[in-house]
Amino acid sequence: MRIPRIYTPQALPQSLTQPFALALDDAAANHVGRVLRMGEGRPLVVFNGEQAGHFDAVITEVTKKTVRVALQRFNPSQNESPLALHLGQAISKGDRMDFTIQKSVELGVSVITPLWTERCDVKLNGDRLAKKQEHWQQVAISACEQSGRDLVPVVRDAMKLSDWLAEVQADVRWVLDPRGKAGSQAPHNVQTASLLVGPEGGLSDDEIQQAVQQDFEAKLIGPRVLRTETAALTAITLLQHQWGDF
Repeated sequence: MRIPRIYTPQALPQSLTQPFALALDDAAANHVGRVLRMGEGRPLVVFNGEQAGHFDAVITEVTKKTVRVALQRFNPSQNESPLALHLGQAISKGDRMDFTIQKSVELGVSVITPLWTERCDVKLNGDRLAKKQEHWQQVAISACEQSGRDLVPVVRDAMKLSDWLAEVQADVRWVLDPRGKAGSQAPHNVQTASLLVGPEGGLSDDEIQQAVQQDFEAKLIGPRVLRTETAALTAITLLQHQWGDF
C-alpha cells in the first residue's frame, strides 16, 4: 500500500537522534484525519518543501482538530534533477495553466514564473490575481506530494515578459517558436536552463525578437503546431533528456 506523502509548511528538524513529536498544521491535519481517514499507528511521509529530503513518520494521535505524528527518520532526496530549470509560462486560460504547472513540477522544473504577454487573453488583477497565485502554488505542492519530490518549486508572482527577460540568467535559454531552428549543437556542462513558452495565440514577432536579444535560442520542437501546455511539457522533457535526469 502506498504511504501518503504530506506537505506541511512548518519548520522541521535538520537531523534526528530520536523521534520528534509534531502537530501537523490545520490543512495537513484535515487531509490526514478527515479526507484520508487515517488513524493512530499509520505511517506517513512528511516534508516541508524546503529541505532536500523527507521524514518517515507515524501517526500518534488523531482528534477532531489535531493530528500528531512522530518523525522517525530523515531520508535525503534521490529524485531532484541536476538541471535547475526555470519555466517562464505565459498565463493561459481555464485549467490549462493548472495543468502546465502540475505536469512541469512532475517533470522536474525548479521555478515557474507566470508571464503577461501581448496575446495573453486572461484578465486577473488585485485579489483575484493574489488568490490565483496561491492556487498555483498549491497545485505545485500537490504535484510534489504525488510525484515524490521534496523540494517544492516556487511559483513566482506574475510579471511582464520584458521584466522577466531582463533578469533571466541561465546556461541554456530556449524560446519556443514555430519558425525557429529544429535542433542545435548541445553545449556541455549545462547546469541551468530557462524556457519561455507563449500563450494560446503564441508570442508576437517582437516578443520573440526581445528574447533572442537576451540570448534565447528560437527553438522549433517538431513539425506540428502544439497547444501551449503541450509545447511546455515537450520542451521540458527535451531539456531533461539533454541535461537532466531523463
